[in-house]
Amino acid sequence: MLMKQHGTTVGVRIGAILSAGLLASCSAGSTSTNIGRIAPGSVIVATTAAPASLDFTTTSGAAIPQALMGNVYETLVRISDAGQPEPFLAKSWDVSDDRLEYTFHLKDGVTFSNGDAFTADTAAFSIRYVLESWTNGLAKQMAPVEHVEVLGPLTLKVRLKAPSNSWLWSMGTLTGAMMTPGGVDTLATNPVGTGPFTVKHFAVGESISFDAREDYWGTPAAQDAAIRYFADAVSSVNALRVGDVDMVWALQAPELLRTLPEAFGVQVGTTNGEVLLSLNNKRAPFDDPTVRQAVAYAIDRGALDDVVWSGLASDTGGAPVPPTDPWAEDKDYYPFDPDTARELLAGREPEVTLTIPSLPYAQDAAELIYSQLKDVGFKVKLETVEFPAVWLSQVLKQGDYQASLIAHVEPRDMQTLFGNPEYYLGYDSASVRKSFALADEGTPEDQVTHMRAAVDTIMADAGALTLVNMPNIVVTAPGVSGVDPNVITDGLVLSHVRKEGTP
Repeated sequence: MLMKQHGTTVGVRIGAILSAGLLASCSAGSTSTNIGRIAPGSVIVATTAAPASLDFTTTSGAAIPQALMGNVYETLVRISDAGQPEPFLAKSWDVSDDRLEYTFHLKDGVTFSNGDAFTADTAAFSIRYVLESWTNGLAKQMAPVEHVEVLGPLTLKVRLKAPSNSWLWSMGTLTGAMMTPGGVDTLATNPVGTGPFTVKHFAVGESISFDAREDYWGTPAAQDAAIRYFADAVSSVNALRVGDVDMVWALQAPELLRTLPEAFGVQVGTTNGEVLLSLNNKRAPFDDPTVRQAVAYAIDRGALDDVVWSGLASDTGGAPVPPTDPWAEDKDYYPFDPDTARELLAGREPEVTLTIPSLPYAQDAAELIYSQLKDVGFKVKLETVEFPAVWLSQVLKQGDYQASLIAHVEPRDMQTLFGNPEYYLGYDSASVRKSFALADEGTPEDQVTHMRAAVDTIMADAGALTLVNMPNIVVTAPGVSGVDPNVITDGLVLSHVRKEGTP
């Protein structure tokens, strides 16, 4: 099968093919109990990693903003395909000469789904709410803000403590979600935003259905929509084959593409998803940088890409930087070198438990990592924990692990990963934190220079290892259009997706 990758047609390298018998033996859908809550004619998207709630102000992870950003919540600015902030709910803005004050001029006539007007007051509330009430670790993206002032019904001034390159960009992500005071009491179950959809029904671990808003301020959504969550790729592809879903988003088993008829469309887009081999820098044996370096040399990233992603992923040289970021460089920090890994271990046989979330790509990758670590002298044990609830609680929040594996898909999250010693990686480098600060406060050119310096230090320390930058493989049923496979920020925007035969 041929597919479109970043707008061009390329051949697909396919690994082992699952038998037709296995495909036929699997359930066509794990959420059939709630399919009745999805309106007829809705565009139905299949994916994995279901959210446990709809409140990303208190819960970390990518699943909630993926479902809500751009669908329910919108932002003052949005990030263009070129990666730059552009006007959205704010029709324009002015920046003071010292880069400390931003004056936003807001669009008129925008309303929240509960009928509240979107004004400078609600925008100020949203920013203050992040500063004062959020417990999600990404709330620190709003930390540069010193003061918020309402200058008029549609004019908002934000003063920063210091110039910040990252702040305006982050306002196009979940931390910039515009909310209303009348909607924050039901964030976990009935979020209220200015977007083209409202949440019709949320079945925890199973599905989210959306109603298109007839009173939406912009171009209305093409039709109602829903996201259904599947435990594995085979089930999601089976659901697509029999017509239970219209699209598979972020397919994590590309070997299944060979099983699909030619009529199905396949696109491969870019993502922000660094598939991170997370090493707990605060717990033995990974409190020793030489042991972390040994791990980095022991992993054959190219082989892992071939086995798990059929060669469709991007190799970033082990660095936690998507290839689309301005500070990405063509460096291979840790080429596959098991002999060097053995030399670094110097006869030691560290005992390591890999705590792996119950996600298809993680399970598949863990098997190869297990064998490669054993090959250089590690004593390895694999344990699987349920995702999201158990993994988020045990690994992310409590830091109760030695090594793990997860795709960090939040955009430009390197400061989150490596700028806070209390984060679950436990990485602590004053030099890196200084580079982050200089990057944020300097000119755009300074930002690139200092971010690259931070990457070099992180990789010298082997604070963690990026196995690949995850591709976004999207498969669509015949008649489905309007799909953009490239993931620029954090939302799976559904308003432009349409299937034939829908009024």
